[in-house]
Amino acid sequence: MSPPTSPSLDVATPERVSLSLPVAGIGYRCLAYLVDLALLFFFWVLAYFVFTLLVSDVVGFFTGLSGLVRTLMVLGVFATQWVYWTLCEVLMGGQTPGKRLVGIRVVRVDGSPVGVLESAVRNLVRVVDSFPLIYAVGCLSVLLTRQHRRLGDLLAGTLLVREERIDLDKYTATAAPSVALPSADVTARLGSGDVELILSFLARAPWLEPAARTRLGTRLVERYGGLDAQQHATLLAAPGGVESFLRARVQAER
Repeated sequence: MSPPTSPSLDVATPERVSLSLPVAGIGYRCLAYLVDLALLFFFWVLAYFVFTLLVSDVVGFFTGLSGLVRTLMVLGVFATQWVYWTLCEVLMGGQTPGKRLVGIRVVRVDGSPVGVLESAVRNLVRVVDSFPLIYAVGCLSVLLTRQHRRLGDLLAGTLLVREERIDLDKYTATAAPSVALPSADVTARLGSGDVELILSFLARAPWLEPAARTRLGTRLVERYGGLDAQQHATLLAAPGGVESFLRARVQAER
């Protein structure tokens, strides 16, 4: 029996490379929420301190307000928090300070950046997710849905993904060997499926076992390279030559 895999969001880049983005679970969401909640708490503490400087009798001021004004003040507190979540996610590319700290981001279900409407809807439904206590509805929804989405995410068409640190040096093209594509074979253009296959291999190559990486790269060169025996041997002898050659072969199609 194979171990269960973590949920992920599969998206395709404009370069026709398939990417799998890990979905943020309830632990990441809780940590980000606590950080943002702490920031909001300090904001209201500061606001209260400033208010006490302007009004000496704070208790008497609030008790003297009508029921309508008190209701409007409660709605104002909720609106302030709603604006905080929405504005941060829109201006910070799907993140709030808490989300950025733990490395998660709100995106649409197709992997594209979240917009004003989606962020406004998901944060407006936050009040429902918080029922009846300590985000019980939201936590239950996160635990029961496949991609860990609360009600706000389900209605807005969004979800949270984790940002993994990637070693960009792995994608740095190595110096290409002195092997030129035979002019007779350059005219044999690659199909879209062939280009996608090569790009998919280049994207996954850093995580493959060395033997499998060499074997798959060699097969792709044999299939799409059009090299003679001497060129093929020179290419295999050059460090990083296979992947550099495949990159050049794909770039020749653009």
